[in-house]
Amino acid sequence: MEILHDFDGRRGAFYIEEGAKRFAEMTYVMAGPQKLIIEHTEVDESLRGQGIGEKLLLTLVDYVRKESIKVVPLCPFAKATFAKNPDLQDVLA
Repeated sequence: MEILHDFDGRRGAFYIEEGAKRFAEMTYVMAGPQKLIIEHTEVDESLRGQGIGEKLLLTLVDYVRKESIKVVPLCPFAKATFAKNPDLQDVLA
């Protein structure tokens, strides 16, 4: 499954799509040029239990590291995942 990325300059999402249906997505909004707020993570029932949410987060972390962006995880899933993984916390604002 390929993780895709949409970004319009203010809002964005990392997601998995097949046909016209999104099966998983992690949405965010920019809070200035170097700060990103993770708003929501959703995974379709058909993909639950496969670590898809974590894969979306890891893809987002790779992106923000390359772009020197800091992250504020308002989404409960993202917040909990950052708390459990010290290796990811370097990107937190």
